[in-house]
Amino acid sequence: MENLIQFFILIPLIGFLASFFFANHNEKAISFISYSSLGLHLFCTLLFIIYWIIQGSPTLDSKHFVFYKEKNIEIFLDFYVDKTTAVFALLGSLITFLVVIFSKYYLHRDSGYKRFFNTILLFFFGYNIAVFSGNLETLFIGWEFLGITSFLLIAFYRDRYLPVKNALKTLSLYRLGDICLILALWMSHHLFHENITFLKLNNLNTILPLVQNHYGSYVFLICMIIISASIKSAQFPFSSWLPRAMEGPTTSSAVFYGALAVHLGLFLLLRTYPIWHTVLFAKILIIGMGLFTAIVCSLITKVQSTVKTQIAYASITQIGLIFVEIALGFHILALAHISGNALLRMYQLLVSPSVLGYMIHDQFFNFVPKKVKIKSSLVTKINNSVYLLSMKEWNMDSFLKKALWNPFKFFGNKFYFLSKKISLYILAIVFVVGLLLFYFDDHIPHEIDEKSHIAFAFVGVALILAAFVERKNALRAWSLIIISQLYSILSVALLNDEYEHTEILIYASGISLAAFIGVFTLRKLLKAEGNLEVNDFYGKIYTHPKLAFWFLIACLAFVSLPFTPSFIGIDLIFSHIEKEEYFLIFFTTINFLVLELTVLRIYARLFLGPSKKLTHPTANRSS
Repeated sequence: MENLIQFFILIPLIGFLASFFFANHNEKAISFISYSSLGLHLFCTLLFIIYWIIQGSPTLDSKHFVFYKEKNIEIFLDFYVDKTTAVFALLGSLITFLVVIFSKYYLHRDSGYKRFFNTILLFFFGYNIAVFSGNLETLFIGWEFLGITSFLLIAFYRDRYLPVKNALKTLSLYRLGDICLILALWMSHHLFHENITFLKLNNLNTILPLVQNHYGSYVFLICMIIISASIKSAQFPFSSWLPRAMEGPTTSSAVFYGALAVHLGLFLLLRTYPIWHTVLFAKILIIGMGLFTAIVCSLITKVQSTVKTQIAYASITQIGLIFVEIALGFHILALAHISGNALLRMYQLLVSPSVLGYMIHDQFFNFVPKKVKIKSSLVTKINNSVYLLSMKEWNMDSFLKKALWNPFKFFGNKFYFLSKKISLYILAIVFVVGLLLFYFDDHIPHEIDEKSHIAFAFVGVALILAAFVERKNALRAWSLIIISQLYSILSVALLNDEYEHTEILIYASGISLAAFIGVFTLRKLLKAEGNLEVNDFYGKIYTHPKLAFWFLIACLAFVSLPFTPSFIGIDLIFSHIEKEEYFLIFFTTINFLVLELTVLRIYARLFLGPSKKLTHPTANRSS
């Protein structure tokens, strides 16, 4: 049975690749490939689960493919099936199949028809990798595909301002969740000394010694898992991204943010339950977060003026309650609750345009305003205060902006002097010195060897922050990004003598090709347009669609999506950073966090949004 699991991953991938052979106007062929591949997937999933139940519902674990192996590190693809997998796989297959059939008619004659179905199939490919994953590395592969397809679908109406803006907002929080999951992977490697599978995690004898002997590191691992899960499932204070993500087509909102992607944080908690269920504070944290989110979001739901926002916060409310159920150990109840919430939200989102039309018609003919009664009691004041706070969505957007992103802009402006030519020449000389330190490590004084890697990691962070605030020239920002990654690689190489040349080349090979493609496309764009400003959204995809495509590929390769060797390189980099290297792990984490935000912001500002040229139609800002 284990050998059959890989076909659930391959079916949507084959459908995704097959759809590229048809032109955008050939709607029948594109939709047929999509719903036939998803229908086949649903049929096979049903047969597999029925046969699996007849066999007694055994837990299946299959090690499929080894990406990289050496004496201390093994990175491999592992698939796993249990009750949680069965529920999520069947639910995902059913919902995606229904939404694709609906989309066939809903998106008829839309200019992005093929693009939508391609992205949905790619999303479902990543979703299957995530729900069938047998270890954190495999889960992270699916997690990354979900993140990038989310960005593409929220920005589906790429000629409008708010869809693109909100896609970047959602991506920024998704990236924070990705980094937390990477840090969880990093700490799990140091605690378990292996790429541990979920099957091994179910053994209490594996967990209890770690709680007793490495409590601080173990708590860090748990916190990273909880933060990553809470961001993915939009728990407070990260809830505001979910209604912003509804800017995409209604069908993508149904499959992503109503039904499937938003529940993957719950999947992460269920999968890692053996890690945190023995720690009391973790249970209290999850229960407290879930209850508070449920209360706050239920209040926000009651006062929102748009249907999608109401559904989004209603879904978050239920997910908060599911957090509590998982923490208390009621996993069968949680799975039933997840299935009910996903199916209900999918249905509500798909019928929301029709319901809205009926309600407006009813309001037009039957609306009677309530009589206003002015009271000044304490209860009324509290009620009005909560009402206004809920209208403002508890100021979560402004809080996240001030707490998370404004510090990056502040420090980026402080380090902006690094973008000057003289600074870049000096940095090139310093980098050469760093290479000499790496090659002649045995002849360098121990004190210099100990401090040099921190200095290079700091410079790498300073460069990526300078690129983050660069607005005048996208090519300059891209150059700063390239140099920052070179410094980041060198900082880890200087720290660890076991960081071999082959491991460095694995990561560098991926980003080098991405860097070259990015420079080439930006130079072509500069020659055609005369400037590469990124102060606003310029919508250059209308006039340069091929350059936009290749620059997007370069961006995705730069952020180490799983189709590039640099994806393995990131795992290797983090594996060579010791637990005690607090400054290095902090600087490396910030570097990778800001990296994706910077490259995709450049792509979005150059190529997406309303076109600045009057020869192309300009969409008004949506509300």
